[in-house]
Amino acid sequence: MKIAIITGAGSGIGKSTALALLNEGYTVVLAGRKQEQLQTTINAAGPLGKFAVAIPTDITKPNDVRHLFAQVKAQFGRLDLLFNNAGTNVPGLLLEEITIEQWNTVLATNLTGSFLCTQEAFKMMKNQNPQGGRIINNGSISAHVPRPNSAPYTATKHAMTGLTKSTTLDGRKYNIVCSQIDIGNALTDMAKKMPSGVLQADGTIAIEPVIDVAHVAATIVHLANLPLDVNMPFVTIMASKMPYAGRG
Repeated sequence: MKIAIITGAGSGIGKSTALALLNEGYTVVLAGRKQEQLQTTINAAGPLGKFAVAIPTDITKPNDVRHLFAQVKAQFGRLDLLFNNAGTNVPGLLLEEITIEQWNTVLATNLTGSFLCTQEAFKMMKNQNPQGGRIINNGSISAHVPRPNSAPYTATKHAMTGLTKSTTLDGRKYNIVCSQIDIGNALTDMAKKMPSGVLQADGTIAIEPVIDVAHVAATIVHLANLPLDVNMPFVTIMASKMPYAGRG
């Protein structure tokens, strides 16, 4: 049975992906700040919930991240998949009004947290037998093009692309492969405003189409199940009629 860690596993894409991987036969370690949210994911899995383990973790704290991976090593002895999914944002603000505290909060979760988890995954994956594993990073359409008033989020998602490329290169000698999934308008709490209208680059408010998050989870399962001699470095999945080509 393969062992997976999912950060931000208590809701949204993380929850949906955890349920999909459990259905695929994985043992899934759920990481997130709130135990009660992680428990809702386990409850939603029904009988398969016995193959899920909740480990409350704040990925912005290095000691929490080290504890998470130490627990996985102690319980299971190996790690096959890390999904760096946890992310946050701040309300849409004019660039000149964003506080340094808001900037640092988004960077700490979206970028530094993913780096810390990747670093610990490397330490496990390069020393286990058989060697290697897979890391999937949650990027975004914002890794390609920004929305208005989204400097911190967009900056972290562009940076995630650089982390993905470096992870792919530096992991090669350890049989560690890395992919990035760039998601557009999956219907989670983060996208719940889309059907009622969101700010566009020309200043208008427009309704945007959304997709079922289950399609995202199915794509992540497909990536996870590839053999380690096969990789899809970047995958974009989005509502086909959302603003993307020509956005901005």
